[in-house]
Amino acid sequence: MPSADNTGNTTMPPVTVDRPYTHEMVIVHRVFRREAALMPRLVRAVPTGDSARTAKIADYVQEYMNGLHHHHGLEDELIWPLLRSRAGAQDDLVTRMELQHHAIDETLAQATALLPRWRTSGGDPAAGAELAAALDEHQAVLTEHLDDEERLVLPLVAEHMTVAEWDLVGTRGLETLPKNKVLIALGAILEDASAEEQAYFLRKAPAVGRLLWRLVGRRQYAARCRDLRGPL
Repeated sequence: MPSADNTGNTTMPPVTVDRPYTHEMVIVHRVFRREAALMPRLVRAVPTGDSARTAKIADYVQEYMNGLHHHHGLEDELIWPLLRSRAGAQDDLVTRMELQHHAIDETLAQATALLPRWRTSGGDPAAGAELAAALDEHQAVLTEHLDDEERLVLPLVAEHMTVAEWDLVGTRGLETLPKNKVLIALGAILEDASAEEQAYFLRKAPAVGRLLWRLVGRRQYAARCRDLRGPL
Protein backbone atom coordinates (compact mmCIF):
# COMPACT_ATOMS: atom_id res chain seq x y z
CA MET A 1 0.00 0.00 0.00
CA PRO A 2 1.16 3.60 -0.53
CA SER A 3 2.67 5.46 2.39
CA ALA A 4 3.05 9.14 3.28
CA ASP A 5 6.46 10.77 3.25
CA ASN A 6 7.51 13.48 5.70
CA THR A 7 5.94 16.17 3.49
CA GLY A 8 2.52 14.57 3.73
CA ASN A 9 2.50 13.45 0.08
CA THR A 10 1.47 9.93 -0.88
CA THR A 11 4.37 7.86 -2.15
CA MET A 12 4.39 4.62 -4.11
CA PRO A 13 5.97 1.49 -2.68
CA PRO A 14 9.41 0.89 -4.22
CA VAL A 15 9.50 -1.02 -7.50
CA THR A 16 11.60 -4.19 -7.45
CA VAL A 17 12.69 -6.02 -10.57
CA ASP A 18 12.60 -9.50 -9.06
CA ARG A 19 9.10 -9.53 -7.51
CA PRO A 20 5.65 -8.66 -8.94
CA TYR A 21 4.76 -5.00 -8.47
CA THR A 22 1.32 -5.52 -7.02
CA HIS A 23 0.65 -1.83 -6.36
CA GLU A 24 -0.45 -1.76 -10.01
CA MET A 25 -3.54 -3.69 -8.93
CA VAL A 26 -4.32 -1.17 -6.19
CA ILE A 27 -4.31 1.62 -8.79
CA VAL A 28 -6.56 -0.39 -11.13
CA HIS A 29 -8.91 -1.18 -8.26
CA ARG A 30 -9.48 2.55 -7.78
CA VAL A 31 -11.19 2.59 -11.18
CA PHE A 32 -13.69 -0.07 -10.12
CA ARG A 33 -14.22 1.58 -6.73
CA ARG A 34 -14.93 4.95 -8.34
CA GLU A 35 -17.20 3.70 -11.09
CA ALA A 36 -19.13 1.38 -8.75
CA ALA A 37 -19.88 4.39 -6.54
CA LEU A 38 -20.88 6.57 -9.51
CA MET A 39 -23.23 4.12 -11.24
CA PRO A 40 -26.20 4.18 -8.85
CA ARG A 41 -25.96 7.97 -8.58
CA LEU A 42 -25.99 8.34 -12.35
CA VAL A 43 -28.96 5.99 -12.72
CA ARG A 44 -30.95 7.95 -10.13
CA ALA A 45 -30.05 11.25 -11.82
CA VAL A 46 -31.60 10.33 -15.20
CA PRO A 47 -34.72 12.48 -15.81
CA THR A 48 -37.97 10.63 -16.31
CA GLY A 49 -38.64 10.14 -20.01
CA ASP A 50 -35.09 10.92 -21.17
CA SER A 51 -34.58 7.88 -23.39
CA ALA A 52 -31.26 9.10 -24.84
CA ARG A 53 -29.73 9.65 -21.42
CA THR A 54 -31.09 6.32 -20.17
CA ALA A 55 -29.45 4.50 -23.08
CA LYS A 56 -26.15 6.32 -22.50
CA ILE A 57 -25.99 5.40 -18.82
CA ALA A 58 -27.17 1.84 -19.52
CA ASP A 59 -24.30 1.43 -21.99
CA TYR A 60 -21.90 2.77 -19.37
CA VAL A 61 -23.18 0.33 -16.74
CA GLN A 62 -22.89 -2.58 -19.18
CA GLU A 63 -19.35 -1.55 -20.12
CA TYR A 64 -18.37 -1.46 -16.45
CA MET A 65 -19.86 -4.89 -15.80
CA ASN A 66 -18.09 -6.38 -18.81
CA GLY A 67 -14.78 -4.90 -17.65
CA LEU A 68 -15.12 -6.17 -14.10
CA HIS A 69 -16.18 -9.63 -15.27
CA HIS A 70 -13.11 -9.83 -17.51
CA HIS A 71 -10.83 -8.59 -14.71
CA HIS A 72 -12.10 -11.18 -12.27
CA GLY A 73 -12.02 -13.91 -14.91
CA LEU A 74 -8.28 -13.32 -15.32
CA GLU A 75 -7.77 -13.57 -11.57
CA ASP A 76 -9.75 -16.81 -11.48
CA GLU A 77 -7.64 -18.22 -14.30
CA LEU A 78 -4.15 -16.83 -13.67
CA ILE A 79 -3.82 -15.96 -9.98
CA TRP A 80 -5.94 -18.12 -7.67
CA PRO A 81 -4.76 -21.51 -9.02
CA LEU A 82 -1.10 -20.52 -8.63
CA LEU A 83 -1.62 -19.26 -5.09
CA ARG A 84 -3.59 -22.36 -4.19
CA SER A 85 -0.72 -24.59 -5.32
CA ARG A 86 2.11 -22.50 -3.85
CA ALA A 87 0.74 -20.84 -0.72
CA GLY A 88 -0.87 -23.87 0.88
CA ALA A 89 -0.92 -22.39 4.37
CA GLN A 90 -3.04 -19.53 3.05
CA ASP A 91 -5.50 -21.65 1.10
CA ASP A 92 -8.39 -20.23 3.11
CA LEU A 93 -7.65 -16.76 1.72
CA VAL A 94 -7.78 -18.03 -1.84
CA THR A 95 -11.11 -19.70 -1.09
CA ARG A 96 -12.31 -16.41 0.39
CA MET A 97 -11.42 -14.59 -2.84
CA GLU A 98 -13.24 -17.17 -4.96
CA LEU A 99 -16.36 -17.01 -2.81
CA GLN A 100 -16.32 -13.22 -2.97
CA HIS A 101 -16.07 -13.39 -6.76
CA HIS A 102 -19.18 -15.56 -6.77
CA ALA A 103 -20.98 -13.04 -4.57
CA ILE A 104 -19.97 -10.20 -6.89
CA ASP A 105 -21.15 -12.23 -9.89
CA GLU A 106 -24.54 -12.57 -8.23
CA THR A 107 -24.84 -8.79 -7.85
CA LEU A 108 -23.79 -8.32 -11.48
CA ALA A 109 -26.38 -10.89 -12.59
CA GLN A 110 -29.07 -9.01 -10.69
CA ALA A 111 -28.08 -5.70 -12.31
CA THR A 112 -27.87 -7.37 -15.72
CA ALA A 113 -31.41 -8.70 -15.31
CA LEU A 114 -32.76 -5.24 -14.41
CA LEU A 115 -30.83 -3.21 -16.97
CA PRO A 116 -32.89 -3.99 -20.11
CA ARG A 117 -36.18 -3.01 -18.49
CA TRP A 118 -34.76 0.31 -17.34
CA ARG A 119 -33.16 0.93 -20.73
CA THR A 120 -36.40 0.39 -22.63
CA SER A 121 -38.45 2.30 -20.05
CA GLY A 122 -36.88 5.60 -21.04
CA GLY A 123 -35.88 6.45 -17.49
CA ASP A 124 -38.86 5.13 -15.56
CA PRO A 125 -38.24 6.10 -11.88
CA ALA A 126 -39.38 2.79 -10.44
CA ALA A 127 -37.21 0.75 -12.78
CA GLY A 128 -34.31 3.12 -12.13
CA ALA A 129 -34.72 2.87 -8.36
CA GLU A 130 -34.64 -0.93 -8.54
CA LEU A 131 -31.52 -0.92 -10.71
CA ALA A 132 -29.80 1.67 -8.50
CA ALA A 133 -30.51 -0.42 -5.38
CA ALA A 134 -28.93 -3.45 -7.07
CA LEU A 135 -25.89 -1.35 -7.96
CA ASP A 136 -25.65 -0.12 -4.35
CA GLU A 137 -25.53 -3.74 -3.22
CA HIS A 138 -22.90 -4.47 -5.84
CA GLN A 139 -20.74 -1.62 -4.58
CA ALA A 140 -20.89 -2.88 -1.01
CA VAL A 141 -19.90 -6.44 -1.96
CA LEU A 142 -17.18 -5.24 -4.33
CA THR A 143 -15.65 -2.89 -1.76
CA GLU A 144 -15.36 -5.66 0.81
CA HIS A 145 -13.64 -7.86 -1.76
CA LEU A 146 -11.18 -5.23 -2.97
CA ASP A 147 -10.26 -4.31 0.60
CA ASP A 148 -9.55 -7.96 1.43
CA GLU A 149 -7.65 -8.60 -1.78
CA GLU A 150 -5.37 -5.61 -1.33
CA ARG A 151 -4.73 -6.19 2.36
CA LEU A 152 -4.54 -9.97 2.55
CA VAL A 153 -3.87 -11.46 -0.88
CA LEU A 154 -1.62 -9.11 -2.84
CA PRO A 155 1.23 -9.81 -0.37
CA LEU A 156 0.86 -13.50 -1.27
CA VAL A 157 1.05 -12.62 -4.95
CA ALA A 158 4.30 -10.72 -4.37
CA GLU A 159 5.73 -13.70 -2.51
CA HIS A 160 4.55 -16.62 -4.61
CA MET A 161 4.20 -15.43 -8.22
CA THR A 162 6.96 -14.52 -10.66
CA VAL A 163 7.22 -11.19 -12.45
CA ALA A 164 6.40 -12.90 -15.76
CA GLU A 165 3.30 -14.55 -14.31
CA TRP A 166 2.12 -11.26 -12.88
CA ASP A 167 2.81 -9.34 -16.09
CA LEU A 168 0.74 -11.89 -18.01
CA VAL A 169 -2.33 -10.80 -16.06
CA GLY A 170 -1.89 -7.24 -17.32
CA THR A 171 -1.10 -8.34 -20.86
CA ARG A 172 -4.18 -10.53 -21.05
CA GLY A 173 -6.24 -7.69 -19.64
CA LEU A 174 -5.33 -5.52 -22.63
CA GLU A 175 -5.83 -8.18 -25.29
CA THR A 176 -9.60 -7.88 -25.49
CA LEU A 177 -9.74 -4.10 -25.06
CA PRO A 178 -10.97 -2.46 -28.31
CA LYS A 179 -8.41 -0.05 -29.73
CA ASN A 180 -10.86 2.84 -29.49
CA LYS A 181 -11.18 2.20 -25.74
CA VAL A 182 -7.45 2.16 -24.88
CA LEU A 183 -7.11 5.89 -24.21
CA ILE A 184 -10.35 5.92 -22.21
CA ALA A 185 -9.04 3.02 -20.10
CA LEU A 186 -5.75 4.85 -19.56
CA GLY A 187 -7.61 7.98 -18.51
CA ALA A 188 -9.67 5.97 -16.03
CA ILE A 189 -6.50 4.61 -14.45
CA LEU A 190 -4.74 7.99 -14.33
CA GLU A 191 -7.72 9.94 -12.94
CA ASP A 192 -7.19 9.11 -9.26
CA ALA A 193 -3.48 8.31 -9.51
CA SER A 194 -0.82 10.44 -7.86
CA ALA A 195 1.70 12.22 -10.09
CA GLU A 196 4.20 9.45 -9.30
CA GLU A 197 1.71 6.73 -10.18
CA GLN A 198 0.73 8.50 -13.40
CA ALA A 199 4.39 8.70 -14.43
CA TYR A 200 4.81 4.99 -13.71
CA PHE A 201 1.89 3.93 -15.90
CA LEU A 202 2.82 6.30 -18.71
CA ARG A 203 6.39 4.93 -18.72
CA LYS A 204 4.91 1.47 -19.28
CA ALA A 205 2.99 2.67 -22.34
CA PRO A 206 4.69 2.67 -25.77
CA ALA A 207 5.97 6.02 -27.01
CA VAL A 208 3.13 6.35 -29.51
CA GLY A 209 0.63 5.73 -26.72
CA ARG A 210 2.12 8.48 -24.57
CA LEU A 211 2.00 10.85 -27.54
CA LEU A 212 -1.63 9.98 -28.30
CA TRP A 213 -2.54 10.49 -24.65
CA ARG A 214 -1.06 14.00 -24.65
CA LEU A 215 -2.52 14.99 -28.03
CA VAL A 216 -5.90 13.25 -27.94
CA GLY A 217 -6.53 11.03 -24.96
CA ARG A 218 -6.50 13.59 -22.17
CA ARG A 219 -9.16 15.74 -23.84
CA GLN A 220 -11.15 12.68 -24.96
CA TYR A 221 -11.32 11.31 -21.42
CA ALA A 222 -12.21 14.70 -19.92
CA ALA A 223 -15.05 15.09 -22.44
CA ARG A 224 -16.36 11.62 -21.58
CA CYS A 225 -16.35 12.43 -17.87
CA ARG A 226 -18.22 15.70 -18.45
CA ASP A 227 -20.77 13.92 -20.62
CA LEU A 228 -21.41 11.12 -18.13
CA ARG A 229 -21.11 12.98 -14.84
CA GLY A 230 -22.46 16.39 -15.75
CA PRO A 231 -25.84 15.93 -14.01
CA LEU A 232 -24.05 15.16 -10.72
